[in-house]
Amino acid sequence: MSKPTAFPMFQTDITKLLADFKVPGVDFEPMIAAQKKNIEALTEANQLVIAGVQAVMKRQAEILQGSMEQARTVASEIMVPGVPEAKLAKQAEVVQTAFQGALANMKELADMVTKSNTEAANVITKRVSESLDEVKAAVVKVAKK
Repeated sequence: MSKPTAFPMFQTDITKLLADFKVPGVDFEPMIAAQKKNIEALTEANQLVIAGVQAVMKRQAEILQGSMEQARTVASEIMVPGVPEAKLAKQAEVVQTAFQGALANMKELADMVTKSNTEAANVITKRVSESLDEVKAAVVKVAKK
């Protein structure tokens, strides 16, 4: 049984309604099946996007943790007494390494987002293609009658 809602109209089973609603020459079963496939494709695409977002967020947390650890290490190295020129050279090296790491991390995250979006778009594209084939088949079926 469906969960009660504040809106009773959302508890109506459309498939049962359409099954009782007969229109000569119109078969609602293929239309219902097509819409069910559309919803399944959207659900799959949404799940892929959510999984992608979760993977990106996890990787961002890992990057942040690594950056904090690196900053802690660098700070302790720079605080050691020594020659100012050596410290300045070390700081320049750290900045360059951090910049290159940031660029690599941005590219990695962008690639993750692109992969997730492409997978989701492929699911939708496949379903649209299938849907067009279904429409074409239905038109041919009606034309033969």
